[in-house]
Amino acid sequence: MIDDIYSAKVLALAANLPHLGRLEAPDGSAEKTSRLCGSRVTVDVGLDASGRINRFAQDVKACALGQASAAILGTAILGASESDLELATRAFRSMLKQGGPPPEGRFSDLAMLAPVKDYPARHASTLLAFEAALEAVRKAGTRTSPAGAA
Repeated sequence: MIDDIYSAKVLALAANLPHLGRLEAPDGSAEKTSRLCGSRVTVDVGLDASGRINRFAQDVKACALGQASAAILGTAILGASESDLELATRAFRSMLKQGGPPPEGRFSDLAMLAPVKDYPARHASTLLAFEAALEAVRKAGTRTSPAGAA
């Protein structure tokens, strides 16, 4: 039943998005849009000298599931590395698309979105924030690494 995916916890997360807005002079930015529903998430990140996320902002125009996912991301992303984010995004995608286990560690709250796996039309919007954040961090790493400097 679709009510299973809109639990009180999910709706509370959707109503309390942390780090809303845009960063001034981000190291990396990315925007992702769901073609199915039009949800859109733009993420800006800043990286410290060790490549960990030390600044983060997000502009979220998404459904309750996309907002809930973005809220979990925003709560846990500061201090994360590209590898942390990549592992979480991969596990999150697997949880939704193949029924795999939820991500562990800092992004373990994504487990509350496990019922979304039964609604494939909702997968894209639920993944948007994580996919945008990962792309933004990759762009930032390219920009800030000595190999990426031109």
